[in-house]
Amino acid sequence: MRIGNSPFGGMPPVVKNLLIINVLVYLASIVLHSSMGINIEEYLGLHLPMADKFRSWQLITYMFVHAYPDPSHVFFNMFALFMFGRMLESVWGPKRFLFYYLVTGIGAALVHLMTQYIDVMPMLKAITHYMNNSTHENLELFINNNLKISTYAMKENFDAFVAAYNKLANTDPDMAAGLAREYLFGYRADFLNAHVTIGASGAVFGILLAFGMLFPNLRLMLLFPPIPLKAKYFVMMYGVAELFLGIHNFSGDNVAHFAHLGGMLFGFILIKYWQRKGINY
Repeated sequence: MRIGNSPFGGMPPVVKNLLIINVLVYLASIVLHSSMGINIEEYLGLHLPMADKFRSWQLITYMFVHAYPDPSHVFFNMFALFMFGRMLESVWGPKRFLFYYLVTGIGAALVHLMTQYIDVMPMLKAITHYMNNSTHENLELFINNNLKISTYAMKENFDAFVAAYNKLANTDPDMAAGLAREYLFGYRADFLNAHVTIGASGAVFGILLAFGMLFPNLRLMLLFPPIPLKAKYFVMMYGVAELFLGIHNFSGDNVAHFAHLGGMLFGFILIKYWQRKGINY
């Protein structure tokens, strides 16, 4: 068989293998969930360092896991990797391209974890406040102002707690307060474990940044609107959009915008470091 007859013929090796690994992990996610009820993101997705389910390897494995069963998440990430990664690997070579991909992916994770830490701190402080001031009034304030239920299991636990608490609130307030502390201790663990980040987007945005820096005047044809745009302006437009969306944090938006910016930031720093060291492309 001629190499040109292969669907991967002529494709740089790292991009090719990244595409294969991501697609295989996506298919494995579907099979494991449908046949065994295993959610692969619970093990390979990136959790908060304070969460029980956090593991150090997740800083790398999270970028190979994508949301399912909707294939759009993995498709658009892999399409961008295919479109822009090939040229970068051809210029840099496999080793440097793989190093850049992993650095930007890990950098995206670190930036995202910092923003998540800022987001979850009010909840953790509210839980600590109740633990130190276990009154019925403080419990009501916490439930009305802070409680967030993000999974079906958390909803079941909350309903069971409310039923048990209401039975004790008037007859044995001390036991009711103890029950509330026990519930909030478990809720804290569930709340932290519910923050899971997946996807190659951080590394992909690092690739977009590198493409714009290496080929700034190359014209790209946009789909919406269908106009040509230089790569450097394309990257700037994406960066500004991600910053705007990340800062405003619109309701219902579960995209890790600061992870995208983190990938671009670490990519910029790494490229500038290579330039200072006189590493030619």
